[in-house]
Amino acid sequence: MFQTIEPTSDEHLAQQARSDKAAFAELYRRHVTRVYRYHLVRTGNVRDAEDLTSETFLAVLEGIRSFRGDGLFTAWLMGIASRRRALLFRRRRPEVPIEAALHIPTSGLSPESEASLRLQLESVSQALRQIKRERAEIIALCLFAGLTCAEAAQTLKKSEAAVKMSLSRGLRDLRERTSLKLEVES
Repeated sequence: MFQTIEPTSDEHLAQQARSDKAAFAELYRRHVTRVYRYHLVRTGNVRDAEDLTSETFLAVLEGIRSFRGDGLFTAWLMGIASRRRALLFRRRRPEVPIEAALHIPTSGLSPESEASLRLQLESVSQALRQIKRERAEIIALCLFAGLTCAEAAQTLKKSEAAVKMSLSRGLRDLRERTSLKLEVES
């Protein structure tokens, strides 16, 4: 049985990106923000998030031929992002505290809204460091990278039920440590 792939789907673009720079550019455009947000919340450092985002897409470009299309491109991409982040922390420990990483480029926000956003990010980042790593990873993938529970499950090679349970428990842990109302779509 052959799987029908939509011409505009990530999976189709990934197949085209093997030989078409424009297809890779479109994949990059679609996913750069989610990869950056994931790295930012997991590293707490703007410079590291930018570097890791670049490294992630370089690895994707170099490895695009290994994407077989068995699963979702997003899960494959975020798996690469997760491994790149893990390599960074094996090489060294973060040198800049999270408080220094709160400069988030925003457009059109009032100073009050931007300050509120920074305080929320600081609160969430601190709380993520206090909960179990697996739960923090799932929250980063679902809330900040925008993956569904099914996509996060593929990325982490876990069942969707296990991801939903960890996400629920992780959100409970975050709520206990912050004053934020955190929710995610399944």
